[in-house]
Amino acid sequence: MSGQPGFPTVRQRRLRRTPALRRLVAETSLEARQLVLPVFVREGAREPVAITSMPGVVQHTRDSLRKAAAEAAELGLGGIMLFGVPEHKDARGTGAVDPAGILNVAITDCVAEVGDALPVMADLCLDEFTDHGHCGVLDASGAVDNDATLELYAEMALAQAAAGVDLVGPSGMMDGQVGVVRSALDGAGHAGVAILAYSAKYASAFYGPFREAVDSSLQGDRRTYQQDGGNVVEGVREALLDVGEGADLVMVKPALAYLDVLRAVREAVDVPVAAYNISGEYAMVEAAAARGWIDRDAAILEMLTSIRRAGADVVLTYWAAEVATRLRGSLRGGSW
Repeated sequence: MSGQPGFPTVRQRRLRRTPALRRLVAETSLEARQLVLPVFVREGAREPVAITSMPGVVQHTRDSLRKAAAEAAELGLGGIMLFGVPEHKDARGTGAVDPAGILNVAITDCVAEVGDALPVMADLCLDEFTDHGHCGVLDASGAVDNDATLELYAEMALAQAAAGVDLVGPSGMMDGQVGVVRSALDGAGHAGVAILAYSAKYASAFYGPFREAVDSSLQGDRRTYQQDGGNVVEGVREALLDVGEGADLVMVKPALAYLDVLRAVREAVDVPVAAYNISGEYAMVEAAAARGWIDRDAAILEMLTSIRRAGADVVLTYWAAEVATRLRGSLRGGSW
């Protein structure tokens, strides 16, 4: 049967015969414009600081951050997402709202460097700035105080907007965070600042390397406000709530272990959907490749394509600049 002219299996294989034919019928593309580069900037650093659990990723100085932003713009990336690493922390994370705080000056640095050529995004959360490592302020019992935290998120949004940010990324999973941030921005004349909401953010074992990257002070976990890994419907519900509160984009995080959630969210909402290819996913590939267990370059492209195939319009990944460089040099015309 397989040798008969027109038999379906043969017809499919004819379209796989060369790279050009495979590209012709590819259902999913991977392009530089779809990739966002997360970066860390360390207050007071005089040279980039290597992150041992994320080979190839560093805590930037302000100068090296500007260079990374310029490179990202030149490569045509979809954006750069900033995380600050302050020298000093306190219980309320006051460095997050200080105009002279590292994250806010980093925003200004990047905007000055790239202008409108690259969307400058910033994480909107207190965990990098609190001495207890939680995403909000704590009440007398040691639990995160949702409403008190929202007040600080509003202040943080205004500080980032004043610094020139294009998109803010509320990531703390506080109830009502998107609505409060949207109201604060609109009320202060920053209606043009967009919100990339971390909507379906799950309590995950894959965040470990990120905590080194931001010098996290967290003891324990964030399971009382991040989502449980067994729940899909809850993730969709959270995304719909955020869209209703004014989110311009919604995110699923992590990406790889939650591709089913990503697909469900993509089918439920009418705004762009992002997914975060997080630190643990990055570290797994780098560690296995360093031992010769997998083909690193092929694994990276396969992983990112799977995230796009599941429904992500935007992918945050630490490989963004590298992949964009490879795509530019390929025969695929800038897509995978």
